Amino acid sequence: MTQKLTREQAAIIGAYTEILCGPFSDMHEYIEEKMGHPVWTHEMVDPAFVAKLKEKCKDDFISICASEDD
Repeated sequence: MTQKLTREQAAIIGAYTEILCGPFSDMHEYIEEKMGHPVWTHEMVDPAFVAKLKEKCKDDFISICASEDD
């Protein structure tokens, strides 16, 4: 059975993988929440910023990937 992503899940996946899979505004809001401050779009291409962001959203991303049967 195929299950659709929620908007929150799409935002998490986008932030972690750098592949947009939902509304950009949702991902941007999630990124600002995780970083704890406003984020300009040009910051999102800085490798140091991306590394910090990935670390902050890793647990959220892993929770999406984990099977409910585990």
